Amino acid sequence: MKKYLFLIFIIPAFVQAQKYNYTTIDSLDKSKFVNEHPYEVRDYAATPVRAKKAKNIIFLIGDGMGGSHVYAGLIANRGNLYLRTMPFSGFNKTNSSDKLITDSAAGATAFSAGVKTHNGAIGVDSADVPVRTILEMAEEKGLSSGLVSTSRITHATPASFIAHQPSRGMYDEIAADFLKTDIDVFIGGGRSNFDSLRKDGHSLLPELKAKGYEIITDVNALQDAKGDKIAGLVGEGHLKPVLLGRGDMLMQSTRLALKVLSRNENGFFLMVEGSQIDWGGHDNNVPYIVTEMLDFDQVIGEVLKFAAEDGETLVVVTADHETGGFAITGGSIEQGIVEGQFTTHSHTGVMVPVFAYGPGADLFTGIMENTDIFNKFIEALDW
Repeated sequence: MKKYLFLIFIIPAFVQAQKYNYTTIDSLDKSKFVNEHPYEVRDYAATPVRAKKAKNIIFLIGDGMGGSHVYAGLIANRGNLYLRTMPFSGFNKTNSSDKLITDSAAGATAFSAGVKTHNGAIGVDSADVPVRTILEMAEEKGLSSGLVSTSRITHATPASFIAHQPSRGMYDEIAADFLKTDIDVFIGGGRSNFDSLRKDGHSLLPELKAKGYEIITDVNALQDAKGDKIAGLVGEGHLKPVLLGRGDMLMQSTRLALKVLSRNENGFFLMVEGSQIDWGGHDNNVPYIVTEMLDFDQVIGEVLKFAAEDGETLVVVTADHETGGFAITGGSIEQGIVEGQFTTHSHTGVMVPVFAYGPGADLFTGIMENTDIFNKFIEALDW
């Protein structure tokens, strides 16, 4: 993800945040955050796993989330996160086929298809040949599938599970690829890649409706959705940060996806991305990172609740790479204070954490290649 993407969030002045007291991101002390809104963490992951193999997979990607990002969230929430309760953990090595330091497209393609590819590539191998993704495999096997993101749904990470393009910047072409699949739920920004604002002026919305999708363009309407197929295009472009009033969009979207996908007795695959942890890293902005991290963790809690009640769901959380070279330089767990500094505005090549719960979770330990995530999904599902 490019640093310039952050600029779209500093233009609107005097936007009132829903939970925090900031009006613009530029008004922050970017090196320090004090969390006045800690939340209680329930240990859903303590529930014993009943199934021997996974029926469902919920894969959560904290884009740009390194170990320091996780620990910053833990400090801010007074020493606890839902991530902390997950019983199995390890690391994944993030390099792409052509660079030690990956981008999100190559990183997500490694997860989605089990192949190393070049930076910028979406669902293709290093020679730009399309590769079958786990979402497509799930659909072929009669499972339902879904994608949820706080970025454009056509952005690099979600796109890598459903599209096949040589460049992540081909947003309109990526949107057209959605119509070539039977995905059941997709929710995020990026409506301009589907409506008449496309470069070719050809709206894809009538085609989505013809395929049976309930099209939702207002995040407040997510809770009232009734359809069995949902196209939630709740923003023209990327969505706001939590700091500027995004609210609980990620939670609402995940709940809706779980409600729809769990109707399928064969099971489902769902990917949920906390996209903007990465953008906080690009901007070297501690409050941005921490608020996105806490938003993401609370969604992890909702997913763990579902998985603990269901008993047949594998939950895996990881990152495609680390962003910012983020280091915690001070703070207080008792007061929820995080202070930090950065070594870069770009991605770094360090390993990133992996957490797992549910049937097959014990596979996700030790040091893994990023491509191993895909292979372990296949093993956990016994495909």
